Amino acid sequence: MLILVSGGAASGKSEYAESLIVRAGHEARTYIATMEIFDAEGERRAARHRAMRAGKGFTTLECPRGLREAALPSGGSALLECMSNLVANEMFGGAGAEGLPERILAGVLRLRERAELTVIVTNELFSDGIRYAPETEAYLAALSTVNRMLAEIADAVVEVVCGIPVVWKGKELL
Repeated sequence: MLILVSGGAASGKSEYAESLIVRAGHEARTYIATMEIFDAEGERRAARHRAMRAGKGFTTLECPRGLREAALPSGGSALLECMSNLVANEMFGGAGAEGLPERILAGVLRLRERAELTVIVTNELFSDGIRYAPETEAYLAALSTVNRMLAEIADAVVEVVCGIPVVWKGKELL
């Protein structure tokens, strides 16, 4: 089963995604961390997420890029946090924009085949009404393409708004 969880910054999407994994009850729980840490702010964010999942039985797999080649878990549950970081890392520090959505999707399909439950966290886009530099616009377009592809293949799609999960697809599954 594949569940896509979206939401704005600090919306509660990560906490909700973790709760889905814990509720599933699988003993094997893998947290696929995609953020590359470059500074103190990044370290603070990573530390906050580590604290959130402490005591919940997660094993962490660092995977800032190359999901389709990663040593992915077999069985159990997998939480990929966060697609926004993975797309940025692939686009700006990896193989570039050419074929990016297809590369990402290939990795997700491989993950979905290996784990009994896969939950992917991503960011909600385009509600801020801001125009960005062309490079950022290209990134947002790539991420929105990936998000749409994921929503299409997902068994359930949930948007977290102010800590409240709103189920857009797969209500009967959650």
